[in-house]
Amino acid sequence: MGGPSAEREVSLSSGRECAAALRGEGYDVVELDAGPDLCARLQELQPVVVFNALHGRWGEDGCVQGLLEWLGIPYTNSGVLASALAMDKQRSKEVYRTAGLPVVESVIAGKSAVMKGHVLTPPYVVKPNNEGSSVGIYIVHEAANGPPQLAATMPDQVMVETYAPGREMTTTVVGDRALTVTDILTDGWYDYDAKYKPGGSRHVLPADIPAEIFDLCMDFALRAHEALGCRGVSRTDFRWDEARGRDGLILLETNTQPGLTPTSLVPEQAAHVGMSFGQLCAWMVEDASCHR
Repeated sequence: MGGPSAEREVSLSSGRECAAALRGEGYDVVELDAGPDLCARLQELQPVVVFNALHGRWGEDGCVQGLLEWLGIPYTNSGVLASALAMDKQRSKEVYRTAGLPVVESVIAGKSAVMKGHVLTPPYVVKPNNEGSSVGIYIVHEAANGPPQLAATMPDQVMVETYAPGREMTTTVVGDRALTVTDILTDGWYDYDAKYKPGGSRHVLPADIPAEIFDLCMDFALRAHEALGCRGVSRTDFRWDEARGRDGLILLETNTQPGLTPTSLVPEQAAHVGMSFGQLCAWMVEDASCHR
């Protein structure tokens, strides 16, 4: 839990919740804040399984997964390749296209070029190519006077993608099963605060949408999970433009380390299908593996 990424606080929250739930299920749990001494600490502790509650870079991009493979310690959720692919938004889109899944146009561009002129025709979105939790999102509207002026903390290379209008929806996959569809309602953009602050968003589940769109979300989430080679739990996010019917459903991204906080979507969906938070965490532990 924890770690050095931009999502450290979310990871600490997820880690605390998971640790408490696992203790409630009878597991012996040690909470480990991942730092530079992570390898040494793991060798000292000799855990039977690592429950990976890290978010963001290093924790969900294949780095810590590679370390755990090297040490031969079974761990929860996706392996090295699937984690790296899903965290790289542009490469994961290439996988989606190959699998016949709908995505919007996007390019990788230099930060300076993005600030000098419109890389795509507005409206479009600028974001880091390898961060999650809506960290560093810029929306450039059609009426924008000019290109966005990005923060100094943004990476030198960013993703620029066509803006997908419509409702924000998401589907969790546990193993080989898509759970349900949640419609996420906010007063504005579904940003970091909307995701993690109490009252930041309202979740309607199951989503009150046409059966065809509901079934497509379930199908696309499972196909994305399989195309990326995911394991354990993943969550795939969508945008749906109602005016365009099924053609308006766009796959945004797949999260291989979805949040497990009190306001998170995955625990809500698990509860909806009859799986308590403790049971979900226990399932993840029992599903843990490594390829060594």
